Formats: sequence, structure tokens, C-alpha cells
Amino acid sequence: MCAIYSQLSLDERKKIERWRNTNVPVTEMARVLQRHRSTIFREIRRNHFHDADMPKVRGYFALAAQTRTAKRRARQRKLIRHPQLCQRIVDHITSGWTPEQIAGRLRLENARPRACQETIYRYIYGREGMKPELWWYLPTHRKSRHPRQGRRPRISKFHRDVSILFRPEAVAQQQEFGHWEGDLILFRQAFGQQNLTSLVERTTRFAVLLKNDSKRSTSVMAKIATLLRDLPYSARRSITFDRGTQFVSWPHLQAEIGTASWFCDPSAPWQKGTVENANRRTRRWLPRDIDIRQITEPDLRALCDRLNATRRKCLGWRTPAEVFRQKMLEGRT
Repeated sequence: MCAIYSQLSLDERKKIERWRNTNVPVTEMARVLQRHRSTIFREIRRNHFHDADMPKVRGYFALAAQTRTAKRRARQRKLIRHPQLCQRIVDHITSGWTPEQIAGRLRLENARPRACQETIYRYIYGREGMKPELWWYLPTHRKSRHPRQGRRPRISKFHRDVSILFRPEAVAQQQEFGHWEGDLILFRQAFGQQNLTSLVERTTRFAVLLKNDSKRSTSVMAKIATLLRDLPYSARRSITFDRGTQFVSWPHLQAEIGTASWFCDPSAPWQKGTVENANRRTRRWLPRDIDIRQITEPDLRALCDRLNATRRKCLGWRTPAEVFRQKMLEGRT
């Protein structure tokens, strides 16, 4: 549960002023007031009074501290400083709008000033919002707000059985053809949601690039399935991904074409180093700052041909296209 913190009262500030004048230690003040000593130190530091016109009058004064605190708190609360904005938000709340909808609409209209979702929630459950019972108009009708720290942890969408730890040794040692690695290549958000799926076969380094309209997992996996469906099973045994949300639809991939999925450990991109290396090569021609909307399918095919026609030391100076073609012919015999 979250700790409940209350502001220092005027009576407490008067005691602090009186004790300061008699040189009572801060630790003793905190013990008597049942406050943390950091609270007392912070109070004295933030509300220390000094005036350039009266340089000799300086120190801690309870009434001045109380006034300064009240002004500071009022100044920090946006909906108190902007009554017209506050009234507009209250009207929307009583009409059934959620704080998220209100904040989103204000942002869409580029309103000035505007409030974010969290500011609206704080007003609803604050002193001003509790008087008209604004919480009643929320979808959950919850009188007290649940602490943000108390939210339930998300359940992982990647089952332990598909962890890379259980991937066969033949796949890990690149001893078997038909095992791929996949990743997403992203670009600046200013260019929209379009991105590229990068697929690389582990033993041959054969690379394929697919263009996506968004990062939605269903569409990303559908394109991968369409690409691999025409290959024999020996050429599409498995794909290793990271744990990005764009790959949560992996069960559909296995159900549709029989290709198994393996997933790296969290924050461990080096476990799919083959596709990471291919991505670095691809970035030479498709940097993050390029407008992906201007890249056509023929452009991607030409880039793939260029990557797959590059002689590689790890392949004995053969090209990925040559080795991939050889493996495909061996699978048919």
C-alpha cells in the first residue's frame, strides 16, 4: 500500500519557528512532531524568508512559510490556475467522457492550455473534484483511486516452452538448414508506422525484407506466413524472434505453416546475431532517417538481391544466394 503523506499544518510550523529560535535540533523536532527529519530540513530550506529590501529580516517564520506554501501549491495546479479549462473538462466528465478521451481531444485540437490524463484524474480525486463527486461519472464509479504502483503485472505472452533455452542444439550450432531469424527495422515516427520485417536464414545468410504498414502482430505474422508457405518444410523449420509485441501472434504462424517459433531472453538481442548483422548491413542503404514511404517493393527486391549477392567470408566467399540455392536443391534429392 502507498504511504499517506499530509502537509505540515500552521500549528506545526509555529512550533518549528519557536524551536528554531531556541536552537532545538532538527532531529528532536522531527521526533516530537512524528515527522521524518528530511521533512523538517526541506521545510526550513524551501520556506526560508529573506527580503532584499530588509536584509536584516531573514529566517524561518511560520505565517510566511504557510503563505508561501499555499501560493506554491495553487500555482502548480493547472486546473485551478485556468478556470475556463477546468469548467470545460468538468462539462466533458459529466457528459460521460473519460479523462483519456478528454486529454486526447484537447491534444487533437491543439488547445492552449490543455491538461493530460493524469492531471484530470488528480483533479477528480482531489479536494475540488470530490465535492461534486466527479468520480461517479467515470466508467468504474470508483470513489477512491487505485494506486498506480498497485497494478497487476502483465502476464508474458511468450510461453516458457518457446524460450531459446529449449531450442535444439542443431539449430544453435547452425548445423541444419531451414532455421531463420526475424526482426523489425524501424524508422522515424514522423514518417508514419511503416516498417520492415527482416528475415535471415541462419546457415546460408540469405536475407528477405518485407514491408509492413504497421507493427500490428497479426499483419506482420501474416506476411511472414505468406512468404514462407511456398517453401518446402525443410526450408522453413523455425524462426527465432526477440520478445517484441509485434511477434505475439506466433501461434498462428505455427498453426498455419508448421514453422516453430523460438524467442530470445529479454533484452538479449545478441542471441539472434545473424539478423542483427543483416540489419546493420541493411542500414547502409536504409538509414533510420530515410522516408520509408518512398521505398517501393522493387527497391526492396533490388536491395535483397544486393545483400544476397555479396560474397561472405563465413560462407567460404560464396554468396548467400548460391548457398541457399544449393541447400534447396539438396533438399529435393
